[in-house]
Amino acid sequence: MSSAQSPSAAASAGTSGAWQEKLQNHCKTTGMRPPVWNILSDRRGGRTAWSSTVQVGGQFIPARYWYDGQYVNNAKEDAAEVALQRLGQVPTPASPQQQRYFGTIST
Repeated sequence: MSSAQSPSAAASAGTSGAWQEKLQNHCKTTGMRPPVWNILSDRRGGRTAWSSTVQVGGQFIPARYWYDGQYVNNAKEDAAEVALQRLGQVPTPASPQQQRYFGTIST
């Protein structure tokens, strides 16, 4: 695994999204240092998968998923969303085991 960026990945990594902005705003309003993103790559067969970590509050928080190079910004968004969940700023989605189905069952 490396942290090198391809030219297209570097270009898409520069654009900020909603989760990234929310995380930056949270850090600013709470007096924390600004978040720092790291882009990761992993060669998989003939392709390269890209992901991200974000350092916030002394923690390195990884994105949940790996992405194609043209979607590197999605990896940064994913890491920012996970960071906000860990910081208690957004709810953590329910796992399939936690979801309940409501309604009537007819026999």
